[in-house]
Amino acid sequence: MSNIVTLYHSGYGHTQHQAEAVHEGVRSVKGVTAQLIKVEDLESHWDDLDKADAIIFGAPTYMGSLSAKFKEFMEASSKRWYEQKWKDKYAAGFSNSQSLSGDKLNSLVQLTIFAAQHGMIWISLGQMPDASNSIGAKDHTNRVGSYLGAMAQSDPDSKAPSGGDLETARLLGVRVAEIVLKGN
Repeated sequence: MSNIVTLYHSGYGHTQHQAEAVHEGVRSVKGVTAQLIKVEDLESHWDDLDKADAIIFGAPTYMGSLSAKFKEFMEASSKRWYEQKWKDKYAAGFSNSQSLSGDKLNSLVQLTIFAAQHGMIWISLGQMPDASNSIGAKDHTNRVGSYLGAMAQSDPDSKAPSGGDLETARLLGVRVAEIVLKGN
């Protein structure tokens, strides 16, 4: 049985919806156990990260970069980095911002470099953009056109990203789970 952890920070709840969609995708694949962990609850979950076959990282993009709380986790992982505890684990990532671009690509690049520093194997989104026209574009998967990870955009007056963005996140969870199963 493979174990996949989705570790995330959500400042206003939007990224939590995205994390829950990723988690739902992971859970939908037979042969995989899934854990959903908030960075605020991490102190009692470091062993879960160490034992995981894959870690899917997620955080909102604020001011063109990952949230400060998520960066605190990244810095706190330095002991694991030194011991190479996560070497050869799979990794993937997702981010959410208020504006359509919001420089989420920079956040995904930060996550990719972080995973690479830990010796992890990055799993890309693996989806072609589906925004072929503007009719119902918010319901299209990968409407933002990301390849590195799942991106979502949340309007400031909404409680969650669009249905298409949440489906994109769910499909990322499925992809990670299926790749982990093939590799184990």
